[in-house]
Order: sequence, then structure tokens, then C-alpha cells
Amino acid sequence: MKKVFLSEDEMPRQWYNILADIKLNPPLGPNGKPIGPEDLAPVFPMNLIEQEVSTDRWIDIPEAVLDVYRIWRPSPLVRAVSMEKALKTPARIYFKNESVSPPGSHKPNTAVPQVYYNKVFGIKKMTTETGAGQWGSALSFACSQFGMECKVFMVRVSFDQKPYRKAMMEAWGGQCVASPSMETKAGRDALERDPETPGSLGIAISEAVEAAVSDTTGQTRYSLGSVLNHVMLHQTVIGLEARKQMEKIGEYPDVIIGCAGGGSNFAGLAFPFVVDKINGKQIDIYPVEPAACPTLTRAPFVYDHGDTARYTPLLAMHSLGHAFVPPPFHAGGLRYHGMAPTVSQLAVEGIITPRSVQQIEAYDAGIAFARTEGIIPAPETTHALACVVEEALKAREEGKEKVILFCWSGHGLLDFGAYEKYFTGKLQNFELSDDEICNSSKMFKDFPKPAILKSH
Repeated sequence: MKKVFLSEDEMPRQWYNILADIKLNPPLGPNGKPIGPEDLAPVFPMNLIEQEVSTDRWIDIPEAVLDVYRIWRPSPLVRAVSMEKALKTPARIYFKNESVSPPGSHKPNTAVPQVYYNKVFGIKKMTTETGAGQWGSALSFACSQFGMECKVFMVRVSFDQKPYRKAMMEAWGGQCVASPSMETKAGRDALERDPETPGSLGIAISEAVEAAVSDTTGQTRYSLGSVLNHVMLHQTVIGLEARKQMEKIGEYPDVIIGCAGGGSNFAGLAFPFVVDKINGKQIDIYPVEPAACPTLTRAPFVYDHGDTARYTPLLAMHSLGHAFVPPPFHAGGLRYHGMAPTVSQLAVEGIITPRSVQQIEAYDAGIAFARTEGIIPAPETTHALACVVEEALKAREEGKEKVILFCWSGHGLLDFGAYEKYFTGKLQNFELSDDEICNSSKMFKDFPKPAILKSH
């Protein structure tokens, strides 16, 4: 069977909340003390803040959100039979195809509920940042569904590399500006430090937060596409559907893989299976990141800010430092200095095993997949594919039948500038030196140290 479908009636009606099964260090304010829900109120509506701090295992999906989900959900589970044959592997490779959403990625899984909860709360306008443009596109799409305004600060290097992402946002009524911009103090400060900066998600987050909290009408809120607990929660619809689909064909994954920048698509697929591993199931779970931005594989577990201007609370996470500006490699959605606290905690506990790959290795895998399965992956997705290829070849060497499940986080149909560089040999690898890692780490040396918690 090539594809496994669920009917709309089989779509999950609740999200899974991993905070019911793991412990996290609390977010801290500027004084180093834990913050309460009220401290987040200028940035997020209280109904989303309640989800952010909830430890309920299951949270109902509102009917209005399910109505929009039905535009593309449930998404298909697909077996990569041609890729298996090309690799001569006994492994069975499945992918959850999240590229079938209108913006072409997994991002609307959280954009839609975030906009819905803001709308219910009385908010009129949303601000956000975007790296590769997938999140900005998703939020613009979601805002169009609920009649909201949307403003997106897009990291400059991706703004220049992917002009049609801006057009996609505008098609849904979103406004997109390159970050850093002259519209905010955070943007002006970044340009003063380096007029030629390629930008970073940290800077763009600062700009979007500043734009939200400076609205004196109180009708604007900020929206984040990854990292935070409620974002991870919304994305679990991916893994919950995948579980049902695999059950239909009598399969269960031995290996789970997802690319990881802030952690959302990886968490969405993996968290509904992570709980099985916590309870003793033998599964290898790999978040895969770029060697050029090795947050999980080489950065320390620390308290740090999620943005460059330090507007956000201190979060306990793996971080390269809030002022870190990654090199301009072609996977803008993975150019983030930090990692979701939930994903970081699972890495600290050894429940997941982070991996990193070089840019060219990732594109090699992406092209191999395109020439067998036919679908052209986003640069971010190619990182997961590189790990899939490695695991499939390992199964061949060991002569073991394995079930590999990975998240196809998005298509690459607006990323041909990068593919053109790959084909002409102009694409290059970037890897941080130990000195660069050490220097970036100095910026949080005076922050409180997170406790090393054990959930079980």
C-alpha cells in the first residue's frame, strides 16, 4: 500500500500535551524569578497562556479549528517504496506528508488555532517573525480564514532568497517586511551593529514582539511558530494521525525522524510516540539539525532569551546564545539559536538523540528522494531525509527489517534559488568552530542555571 488515509471523522479531536509526562524548568523574568501567566498577557491572549502552562494530558480542539483543518487534514501517510528500492534497504520508509496544506508545510497546524484563540479573545491584528517564510505564510493564511490582520518580519537572508514567499503572504492579505527593519528599535539597533547583517530569527522575533506590545490600542498580539509549549501541543495532530494510520496497516516505527530548528514539526510527529518510549518502548528518535546551527548537538543547556533584544522571558533550553547570527545557509526555518524547552528537556534526559548534517549532504538526500519519489522537499526537510538515508543504509548493512517514520515538513517549490546553487556547485557547507561556539556562549554566562530534571 502506497498511501494510508484517514477520513475526516477519524481526525484527532484532542491535542496531546507532553507536559503531563515530563518536567520543565520554569520560565524566568528579568529578576531571575519564575514568571506567572499574567506576565505573558501583553504578548499572548490568556486562553493561549492557559494552554502554555497546562499539564492536562489532552486538550480539546475547537470545532472552528477542526473546520479549517479539514481543508487539508487528515494528511496522508505515504510509503517511500521507490526510495527503499533505490537504497536496496530492508527498511520500510514512511513519511507523514505535511506539504499538502495550503501554505505547503506543517505550520498551519498551530497557526490556525493561534489565530482562532486570538480572535475569540478580541484581538484584531497579529505580528510574527518568519525564517524561510513557511511560518509567515501559514499565519497569513490562518488570519485570512478568521478575518484578522497579519504583519510578518521575515529574516533578511530568506527575504532575499525567497521573494515568492512574500507574494504568498500578500495573497492571503499579510504584510511582509525584511528584518532587521527600521520600523522597530530592535531592528534599528541590529542594523547599527551590522548594516550588512543577514538577519536572524532572534532579531525578527524581537521586532515582532516590539510591534505587538507597542500597539497602544491593545488589539495586537504576537504569535510564535515554534519553541513554545502551546505550539508543540498543536502540532501533535501530526503524530496522532500517524499512529492511527500505522495501526491501520499493522505497523509501528522503530525509528522516528524530523528536522529541528525550533522543534515544532519534529515534536508534532515524535511526541505522541515519545510517551511510549518514556514508558519503556524501544524506539530511536532523532531530531536533525544543520551543522551550521548546531543547537542540540553542540550548544549547552542553559537559561537564555528566545530573542536578540531580550524581550522574551528566560527559557531553559539548548542555545547558541540570543545574539548568535547563523551563517546564511539555505534552510531558513532551521536558523534559530535556541530549541524548544520540551525538546531540549527530552534531549537532556536521553529520550531523543540529536543529529546534525551538512548542507550539501542534506541536498544530496533531497535530490535522491525527488528522483525516486517525485516530490521536491523544502531545504529544511532535506535534513530529515539525510538521516533517513543513513538509517536505511544502516538497516541494509545490518540486514534488519526496520520501520522508519519521518515528517515531510514542507515542499521546496519556492526554494529553487537554493537548488540552482546546488546544481551549479555553488552551494557550500558551513560549520561552526569551537571558538565560535564558545564565544556565542558567553552572552548567558551570568544567567541562572537550569536544574537537570528527570521526568521519570
